[in-house]
Order: sequence, then structure tokens, then C-alpha cells
Amino acid sequence: MSTLMDRPNSALLVVDVQQGNTAAAHDRDAVIARINTLLDRARRTGTPVVWVQHADDQLVEGSADWQYAAELTRLESEPLVHKHYGDAFEETELDDVLADRKVGHLLVTGASTDLCIRATLHGAMARGYDATLVSDAHTLEDPSQWGLPFNAEHVIAFTNSYWDEAAAPGRVGGTVLTDDVDFTSRS
Repeated sequence: MSTLMDRPNSALLVVDVQQGNTAAAHDRDAVIARINTLLDRARRTGTPVVWVQHADDQLVEGSADWQYAAELTRLESEPLVHKHYGDAFEETELDDVLADRKVGHLLVTGASTDLCIRATLHGAMARGYDATLVSDAHTLEDPSQWGLPFNAEHVIAFTNSYWDEAAAPGRVGGTVLTDDVDFTSRS
């Protein structure tokens, strides 16, 4: 259980699934389809959905690349948090949005695995949240194109492996497959 008092709820966090960072992402269409499955399930169960949208020199605010992937639809009632750092909590209102909804547990999906997903998971746990990575609902562009010695599939597998063991005093990490997400429990 998270170390945040009086925060019994879970929320689905959809991080940075934007046109400019997912157009060439690994397994893009399947990942987005799984995020849509999670969105439908969260909405049916009344689970809060929170969207995060990154802006920087490559994802210029207001540009086509900055927009969310066209296959995903945010409801007007679902908060949208704008960020400029990898960690979705850094200099944003994310913590306040979650506190208002009594959320102490996050189910994290989105892009990019190697930066914003990892940073947000660590940021959540450092702030007292339980943070579960949906292991088949995050992606990234292939880093080998920039001369790095690994590919997207390896980065995703590595991230899933180490986050599956994540824990801190009074907090848990872990991973779950889309098909096994149960918004009525804290696992």
C-alpha cells in the first residue's frame, strides 16, 4: 500500500503517446490498441484516467508532433497534465490532480520507455505512490538508430524486468499485462 494517507484509489496514467515520438515506435499499433483497451476498462469502472503531454524542442507545443496519437481520445472530464521534464511530476500539477482523486496507485502506460516512462515510475515511487507498469502498453522509438547498442524490444524487456522487482518502504512497483489489469484491486 502506498505511503500516501487516505489515497485508496488507482488511476490509469497515459504518458506522452504523441505523434512525434510514436510514429516510428516499436509495436506502435498494438501498444495503442492495448492503451485503448485500458481506457475503456478504466472508464467502465469509474477509474480516474490522467493524460500527460510532453513539450520540448522536438515536441513543440501546438505542433502536429505534439498532438496525441489520433487513435486515442481523451474525454473532456479527464485531466491533461503538461510537462517539460521526463518525470511527469516535475514542475507539474500531477500530484495535485491525483490527490484530488484520492489516488495512491498508478498504472502507467505510454511513451517513451527509456525516458519518460522510467522517470515517471521512479518519480511516483519517490513521492509515495505505488506504481505498476503495464508491461505490454509502453513503447519507444528504436534507439539503435542513434548508435546505441540495443533495440527497442530489449529496452522494453529490461524495463519490465527491473520494474517488476521495484519496491521501497511502504511502496510497491511491479508489472502487469493489459489483460490482467483489474481496476477494482490494487494489483
